Amino acid sequence: MTKLVLLTVLMVLGNSLLLAADRGTLIREAVIYLSPDTSSSKLAQAERGREVILLDKSHNWLHVEALMGLAQTPDPAFVLDDEDQGKTISGWVLDSGVVWPSTPNGDRILFGAAVDSEDEASRRHGRRGAAQDALRLYRRVYDMFPSAPLAGEALYRTADIKWQIDKADMQSRPSAHEKEAYLRAGIDEQSMKKVMKKFPDTKWAQLAAFHLLDNKLCGDWQGSSKCPDKEADIYEKYVKEHPESPAAPEALYNAASRRAALIEIYKTEEQPKKADQSKDLAISLAQQLVSKYPQSDWSSRAQTLLFLVQQGVPTYGNAIQ
Repeated sequence: MTKLVLLTVLMVLGNSLLLAADRGTLIREAVIYLSPDTSSSKLAQAERGREVILLDKSHNWLHVEALMGLAQTPDPAFVLDDEDQGKTISGWVLDSGVVWPSTPNGDRILFGAAVDSEDEASRRHGRRGAAQDALRLYRRVYDMFPSAPLAGEALYRTADIKWQIDKADMQSRPSAHEKEAYLRAGIDEQSMKKVMKKFPDTKWAQLAAFHLLDNKLCGDWQGSSKCPDKEADIYEKYVKEHPESPAAPEALYNAASRRAALIEIYKTEEQPKKADQSKDLAISLAQQLVSKYPQSDWSSRAQTLLFLVQQGVPTYGNAIQ
């Protein structure tokens, strides 16, 4: 009898531990109630992409601990690896719109919800906080389904959204106009480097590496040849190291456009020989882009740049013929 009771207790405890360890993600906004009743007190509202830990079930209700992120800045949407250090709220939510590791096609459901939120964020009057929702949802794809086919792209999109927001913030500061890159606040590279570490030799790692070039670029050239010359070298090096990258055509165009800009800059610096060399390099890079990546939109832009350079039309400055 004692053994039977002990076995029952162990089974109950085992099931409770399994239940408590079950982590899911909301793909809808959810009100957290004090008790499993919509008439009870509302404790908080959890956004899309928030992680919930299942504590108990009751009919069509879930007793959860919701991880809400940090209560103060930086934006809690960007607390990724250490989100459990932020505010947590225990309460009840309706048992709907939660994806669990056991949910069939759970990775695709989360990814689709993230795409919807990202699309909403791109709209002029889109839902407030949609970009942060997308960031969290993409990250949950990787967290919950790290071996899924979509995991690499999801982690990259997480980093990409964060990079875009951080870049816009950096460019809004006065230091963004400094000539040298080291004189301004750089964009946090941690998320991009994680993509490169977790998914090496993939196009997501190649795209992440392309983003990292932003921290090496000048703010304002200030009419000096040093910056565009340095940046052209940076982009040319990227193409040599990542010729199959989806960003290679853009990098090649960026290199060609800077070589084209140097034609006029070297003229103002009274260095005609370097101006001629820059013209030859701009033509060579543009031709390389047109021939190597003919289907890319950057190829058409390179064709335009090539035409202007060959015609002797300035592509930089206020020179008018």
